[in-house]
Amino acid sequence: MEDYRRFLNPELISRLSSMEMKARLVVEGFITGLHRSPYHGFSVEFAEHRQYMPGDPIRNIDWKVFGKTDRFYIKEFEEETNLKAHILLDASGSMAYRSDGMAKLEYGCYLAAALTYLMLKQKDAVGLVLFAKGIRKYVPPRSARTHLHEVLKELDRVEPAETTDVSATFHQLAERIRRRGLIVIISDLLDEPDKIIHGLKHFRHNKHEVLVFHTLDPFEKSFAYQREAIFRDLETGEEISTQPWHIRGEYVRQMTALTDRYRRECRDSLIDYVPLDTSVPFDRALFAYLRKRGRLG
Repeated sequence: MEDYRRFLNPELISRLSSMEMKARLVVEGFITGLHRSPYHGFSVEFAEHRQYMPGDPIRNIDWKVFGKTDRFYIKEFEEETNLKAHILLDASGSMAYRSDGMAKLEYGCYLAAALTYLMLKQKDAVGLVLFAKGIRKYVPPRSARTHLHEVLKELDRVEPAETTDVSATFHQLAERIRRRGLIVIISDLLDEPDKIIHGLKHFRHNKHEVLVFHTLDPFEKSFAYQREAIFRDLETGEEISTQPWHIRGEYVRQMTALTDRYRRECRDSLIDYVPLDTSVPFDRALFAYLRKRGRLG
């Protein structure tokens, strides 16, 4: 693995001390990777830079960026933000699940931190919503660089709690967020799919752009347990004893049907749907965000 790829690996990032360092290294590793395979030729123009044009003052060329990218960029020192984003992070009990590596909530926190860092670097305004049965914490969007510390402080101390009511939260936020913008959702979507889809469509009805990171544990997709086990619902405490190999086929069939439905419904509503699990490097999510951001202009 190339050096920059190390900082996109969830397991390595989890060992770092501070949330800010985790976010910074994920984003910097990602940006480095954009200029190498497999992203060769894909350029990212941050709000504080634009590509050099004939006639621009040479003194404004950012030579550090040139040294890294072999391209000429002009420093832009002032620019109004043109995007307001809200990151919605599911902090319900089911997000505490882990089979081996990190919990889904931990993965979601690192992803939210990296997205916040990247958005602020682009001078976009970003806010954070932590939710479970309802809204647990709302941090309004801001574009100031100092805003990063407020968001990271909340991510650093979040704990899973309560049962899930994803749909009610989506409807509440769709009514609360008046200005059209980008809604980024990080959740396992383990609730009534009909209600979740209805909630997602509410955002679209209000003209928001929506990007969904469907975040699961690898074993939630494969059900590759090898021994008889007792499974406990992390939200209700209900337990069931089973021999996993007897139900694996039906479980995988139903989970595949669920994710296929989310993918289809999102596609039909012009919602970007990105399936993830906690072993997937963060560049997949960041690349999906930049594609979305690029389409928004």
